[in-house]
Amino acid sequence: MEFVAAGLIVAFGALVQGTVGFGMSLVAAPLLALVDPDYVPVPLLVLALAHALLTLAREPGTTDWRGVRWALVGRLPGSALGALAVVTLPYRGFATLIALLVLACCAASLATLPYEPTRRALVTAGVFSGVSGTAAAIGGPPVALLYQRQPGPAIRSTLGAYFVLGALVSFAALGVGGQVDGGLVRGVALVPWMAAGFLASGPARHLLDRGWTRPAVLAVSAASALALLVQAQFG
Repeated sequence: MEFVAAGLIVAFGALVQGTVGFGMSLVAAPLLALVDPDYVPVPLLVLALAHALLTLAREPGTTDWRGVRWALVGRLPGSALGALAVVTLPYRGFATLIALLVLACCAASLATLPYEPTRRALVTAGVFSGVSGTAAAIGGPPVALLYQRQPGPAIRSTLGAYFVLGALVSFAALGVGGQVDGGLVRGVALVPWMAAGFLASGPARHLLDRGWTRPAVLAVSAASALALLVQAQFG
């Protein structure tokens, strides 16, 4: 039952990310941590990598590679900090970190600041993305905020390219800390569920109103993070 629950969570997250360009980890990380903390971060990173490869294959040619490069400059030191958090924090602290990262991303997504993908902004977003992406497999929102005014295909393909390379950086950082081996099998086992959600996102991209999808994603993510925070403090 736990595996089925994890699979349904991943499928829903993959549907969301395939539609709006990011959000699988934002939706799935707190819920998966509630099902079993071992699903975060390595299995979710496996799924994020696979989803990003599918996204690039579906919408090639609209990627902002300049932006990807500068975001990766910040991702490198951020991933090292995230790996340190995974190694040193106990479950209560780790679960609290995941919940707070999700809530911070939700709050930032609601802001109406004039985000633009400048070089300095991309490097800064890359650092925060590296920390959250490595510690909790939630690396998308800091970079996605900078591209929120771009066309849908450009957002999805640029984030897809960044997720591929960023996930590899995070894997390397976690591997140095000896945190990778056991999670790979769990992640691979959930790939079919992720693929099902990705396939469902194909028609959903053209049917869903983005003005309603984004608030729904943020609401589900925030509720999940609050539930995880309560469990970490009182469970």
